[in-house]
Amino acid sequence: MTEKQINPSNIMQIGMGFWASKTLLTAVNMGLFTHLAKEELSGKNIKEKLGLHERGLYDFLDTLVALGFLKRSGLKETSLYSNAEDTDLFLDKNKPSYVGGMLEMSNNRLYPFWNDLEEGLKTGKPQNETKTGGAPIFETLYADEQKLREFLKAMGGIQMGNFMMFSKEFDFTKYKTHCDVGGAGGYLAAQIAMNNEHMNCISFDLPPVEPVAMENIKMMGLSDRVLIKSGDFLNEDLPKADVITMGNILHDWGTQDKKMLIKKAYNALPKGGALVVIENIIDDNRSENAFGLMMSLNMNIETPEGFDFSAADFDSWAKECGFTQTSVMPLTGPSSAVIAIK
Repeated sequence: MTEKQINPSNIMQIGMGFWASKTLLTAVNMGLFTHLAKEELSGKNIKEKLGLHERGLYDFLDTLVALGFLKRSGLKETSLYSNAEDTDLFLDKNKPSYVGGMLEMSNNRLYPFWNDLEEGLKTGKPQNETKTGGAPIFETLYADEQKLREFLKAMGGIQMGNFMMFSKEFDFTKYKTHCDVGGAGGYLAAQIAMNNEHMNCISFDLPPVEPVAMENIKMMGLSDRVLIKSGDFLNEDLPKADVITMGNILHDWGTQDKKMLIKKAYNALPKGGALVVIENIIDDNRSENAFGLMMSLNMNIETPEGFDFSAADFDSWAKECGFTQTSVMPLTGPSSAVIAIK
């Protein structure tokens, strides 16, 4: 029996992981993949389009090749660069499948805040704009329509795979009405209406979101079956429906507010109705879903009390609020839906 060789490669790869992360985030932020989606470009073309200096040019581009984000023929001065399949689909701003909005936000906001993770862990306090007296992120977003549109598009893009999968896999046959609480751009309600022709849906969010959601729903030709309704889920009752969904809402809040929102959903549902929460649900053993756990650390950085949770956590809160049973539906990547039945 040969002794297992212990080596530091995993430690070094994760420890220096910010190198790869920042290389990709920089490329997204400069729109490199959007330029390359139009045509193959030489290093010299890219240098001119992005206003880069000669010195780091080929190191930057070839790092993206080595990481699998770009393809290349030739070498240095003779090289031609093009997008890999996934970057072409998900990182070209002109495609509806663009998920780069979240990466742009990571580059421009989250990256520097994560430098203060240690302080966040020692104080339990947010490490974002609020730390220096700035307004909380949502307040800032809702005050600026352009920023709000970008944010809603980013959130919609990153969740789209989950929304599509859930709307097809969940059994809607015994239900007629649906309300998405914190519905943002209306994307989840739209997917449910598109994939379940008997369903009538409501997308419920704050007033500044309404025009954006209405535009999206109109563009998809679903205005007759998806109603956009304005309201404040923290301070008002939720609209009554057979199925209530919350996508990445509960993790913004502390335990008391989580339970309050679950109870509001319980009160708005009929007997047999379902509350569905779509999040990066942490595995019950808290040892496998690294992304879900890191998202919870991100909530420490971004919110006063928010945190991510396991299906077991959700089960105990839901039952405390009166729900009789819960189940888990795995979705794409680290995401799942936890479902509570009244």
